[in-house]
Amino acid sequence: MNNFLQRALTGTLFVASILCSIWFNNYLAIGVFTLFFIGALTEYLSFFKNHETIKINQITFLIFNIVFFALVVICLFFKLNFIYLFAIFPMLFLYMILELWRKNTEPLANIATGIFGFIYLLFPFSLILVLLFVSTHSFPVLIGMFLLIWTNDTFAYLSGRFFGKTKLFERISPKKTWEGSIGGIIFTVGVGFLLGLTDNSSNMLFWIISAIIIAPTSIFGDLLESLFKRNLKIKDSGTILPGHGGILDRFDATIFTVPFFFCWWVIYVNC
Repeated sequence: MNNFLQRALTGTLFVASILCSIWFNNYLAIGVFTLFFIGALTEYLSFFKNHETIKINQITFLIFNIVFFALVVICLFFKLNFIYLFAIFPMLFLYMILELWRKNTEPLANIATGIFGFIYLLFPFSLILVLLFVSTHSFPVLIGMFLLIWTNDTFAYLSGRFFGKTKLFERISPKKTWEGSIGGIIFTVGVGFLLGLTDNSSNMLFWIISAIIIAPTSIFGDLLESLFKRNLKIKDSGTILPGHGGILDRFDATIFTVPFFFCWWVIYVNC
């Protein structure tokens, strides 16, 4: 019961920090997501802290990620042309070239792990900020995305607990079941319908298709992080969220979902 209460309190505070910041003030939301982003970066680096072969240049990794994230914030804050964000490409190559001076035995593994960190963390968190500022809906798009992700998480867990029998991906996540996943998808589509009613009837198609996209990508995001942790023999990404683990444990579904949702949003707005 103590663990349940701990999880409930932590989860409530986590959800409230995101929803309230998005709803009331974009700049407050930037601060909240910046803190989550930095936390996610440090947890990612901790995965390889004692690794036998992979030795990421941690200071350089943090600097490059934070500098580009700050560039995204500046472009949004001052309404600059997004063309400046193409600076990411020379930055990535500069990050690679710095490995010449490190004299490590596995430079390719170091570079690949660092670049993957950019893709896995920097891009999704940057897209979250773009969705925060650029919206044509009466109902905040980012809030809707998070509500759909959390609906899938919650009802996939509950459906699996009460009805789960057939393992979904036992090798990676023994507790996940097909019944749980299907239950999560059904409830997510239902919430998508409700969001369509809340937003505007003309946007009903947007939210229904969003739900259909978000439900499976949330599941894959969860499985992907489970694969990483299993490979690295790690139980949780961190301990900063009592009862839930780390930042990456809470954002695993979001990180994988955001690029798909963003792509769909761009297509919908421009068609």
